Amino acid sequence: MRVDELGELSDEVIEIAYKITKEGLGPICDNCLGRQFAKISSGLSNDKRGKILKEVLRTKGMEIEEGKCWVCNSLFANLEQWVTKALERLNDYEFDSFLVGTKVSGMLLENEEQIWEIAGATYAEPLKAELNREVGKRIEVRTGKRADFEMPEVVVILNLWTEKVELQVNPVFIYGRYRKFKRGIPQTRWFCRECHGRGCEKCKFTGKMYAESVEELISDSVLTEFKGDDMVLHGCGREDIDVRMLGSGRPFVVEIKAPRRRKVDLRMLEEKVKEENKGKVEITSLQYVKREMIAKIKNAEAAKTYKLDVELKSKVAEEDLQDALDKLIGAVIEQRTPTRVVHRRADLVRKRKIYNARLVSFNSEEQITVLEIKCDGGLYIKELISGDGGRTKPSLSELLGTEAEAKELDVVDVELK
Repeated sequence: MRVDELGELSDEVIEIAYKITKEGLGPICDNCLGRQFAKISSGLSNDKRGKILKEVLRTKGMEIEEGKCWVCNSLFANLEQWVTKALERLNDYEFDSFLVGTKVSGMLLENEEQIWEIAGATYAEPLKAELNREVGKRIEVRTGKRADFEMPEVVVILNLWTEKVELQVNPVFIYGRYRKFKRGIPQTRWFCRECHGRGCEKCKFTGKMYAESVEELISDSVLTEFKGDDMVLHGCGREDIDVRMLGSGRPFVVEIKAPRRRKVDLRMLEEKVKEENKGKVEITSLQYVKREMIAKIKNAEAAKTYKLDVELKSKVAEEDLQDALDKLIGAVIEQRTPTRVVHRRADLVRKRKIYNARLVSFNSEEQITVLEIKCDGGLYIKELISGDGGRTKPSLSELLGTEAEAKELDVVDVELK
């Protein structure tokens, strides 16, 4: 090993190394000495840089003090202990990629600042950067997994304050579509308005307005398979609680938090959800996706098709009803936030288009008709029928000249644009 391996600045390097060993607060390990010159040359580890420099200093007659490193407290002599701790924590988790991070203790931060005051920080790299790299290389060798600096599945955190290893297990994201066959089930957990989830007499101390949701019904099966801590459902819009979601189903992404398993047979999972939630919920078209898919489906424009039973308050001829539906096709509806939701939504006027409106069946005696309407997502379909006291224009009620009310409603298709 030669000092010129450290590059053209060898004289300056030797001078700084001499100053570190002379003015330092005690013995310094090869890693900590070499790390002060990490930016000078490539292809050398910090401990090799340190060894080279110490040899050169000895040839110049300088006595090198041996013992516990005053900079890192001999942290780098105990790397295998940290690797062992990390592997023990990782043992319960399935992963292909990882990254190592470090929470540096106050004492080591102070020591690093002191050595930088002596040597300057021009050529140095931080202690935690070297520790992350050295532990990461050893984990790669021991596990066969790869370090990923962009999107690791697991982040191994070396907490030098507590001397423990922590894990940040990144979520698994799955795209799919759900069908909801039973009315009265919300899409996601709906916390009690009175106690906000704490539990009270109104919610019978459940903390929820409704006993179950699509999210909860799915999560029971999903979390069992992925061995996750929690699951969040992100939907492409949502249907009202009293509305079924049929046909092709509603697009969604589930976010599985802290999964111990990351690879599950998704076709098997679809069957499991179907079997465990007969008559309530099914999921289809499952596929693994990245986090970005959440924003994509939440911001996606979609056309939705509804099938609804409509009650007419007075007798209407079938041809008049057909004429009113024909007028809706292609119409742009101006809809002010409905009175039933204005307490929780901004009071705005929204414009939404109707693509198709057809008569499925007509009962002149009971004045009950079944319609199918395809429209832009975000259109309040119940108010398209009733008019909501003039807040929705045009409406079926307005075009017919009589009150109309949607009695039962199903979503039968959600078409992403």
